Amino acid sequence: MEEADLERVLAWRNHPQVRRWMYTTHEIGPEEHRRWFEASAGDPQRHLLVYELDGQACGFVNVTVDVATGVAGASATWGFYLAPDAPRGSGRGLGEAAIDHAFGTMALEELRGEALASNANSIAFHRRLGFEASGSPGGERREQDSEPVNVACFKLGREAWLARRRENETRP
Repeated sequence: MEEADLERVLAWRNHPQVRRWMYTTHEIGPEEHRRWFEASAGDPQRHLLVYELDGQACGFVNVTVDVATGVAGASATWGFYLAPDAPRGSGRGLGEAAIDHAFGTMALEELRGEALASNANSIAFHRRLGFEASGSPGGERREQDSEPVNVACFKLGREAWLARRRENETRP
């Protein structure tokens, strides 16, 4: 993600169908968004990515390395969303590209994700990508706009991802 992407990514993030699944659902203003970007872009533990499909920007991914380790081989947490007008099926490409980046470029050993327990699409998406449930069986508690919510937690290890890729490459 570059500064030139700010307006586009803010419009996606503020779209009601995206905002409703975030921990904070208020509409973000340009100054708040710029402060977030400047802090994030200056943090070597954060990787802000814009996913493109056929040269068209259509999604955002944020990968944050666990600060406890902060080195190659570490774990990280990801968050993502598609543009509201992204072509149908582009989520899979976004997920695979982001995971390839995490385990390839970033040399991570584990990628973690979270989804509001009420977000069946995100939960199914994580499972389709090979993530497994982690944490307590009933989910974790977080806050969405200062209200407690249940969250499903996931993890995906590097070896599991590589094995899955090899399996997919050998299919006719």
